[in-house]
Amino acid sequence: MRVLGVDPGTHRTGVGILEADGQKYKVIHFGTLRANSKDPIATRLLTIFDTLQEVIGKFQPSVMALETLFFAKDIQAVERIGEARACAMLAASKQGIDVIEYAPTAVKKSVTGNGRAAKEQIQFMVTRLLNLKESPASDAADALAIAMCHLHSSKRKIPCTTT
Repeated sequence: MRVLGVDPGTHRTGVGILEADGQKYKVIHFGTLRANSKDPIATRLLTIFDTLQEVIGKFQPSVMALETLFFAKDIQAVERIGEARACAMLAASKQGIDVIEYAPTAVKKSVTGNGRAAKEQIQFMVTRLLNLKESPASDAADALAIAMCHLHSSKRKIPCTTT
C-alpha cells in the first residue's frame, strides 16, 4: 500500500509518501509545496491543488491521509487550513483516491507515543523511524507522520483514534 500523507497549509503544504514493505516503511517521496504568500488566496489554493495533482499522478498513491481540523483560537487560521484541506481532498477525489482522516492527537501518539508531542519530537521520531539521513522540514515531517499513522492503523486493522 502506498500512502500520501498531507499536512495542508496555504503557504506551505507538507507531503510525504510511504509504502509498506513488510514490517518496514519505505520512503518514496517527501517535501514541502510552497505557495507565494503575496498571491491572493484563490491563487495559492489553485497552486496547492495543481501541485498535489502532479504528485498524485507521479507517485500513484492508493490513499491520502489527512489530519482532521483542530480547535484553535485563531478562527482565520482554521478557516485557511480548512480551505487547503479541501484542495487536497479535491485533488485526491479527482484522481479516484480515498481520503482518510486522523485526529492530530492520534497522529502524534502513533508516531511518538504522546498525543501532545511537539513538532520537534515528531521530526525526531520520523527521522529515526524512517532512517532518514537528515530531519525533514516540519511540514514534510508532519505529512510523513500522518502517512505512518495510516500504515500503523492499516496493519492493526484498528483505526488511529482520538485520545
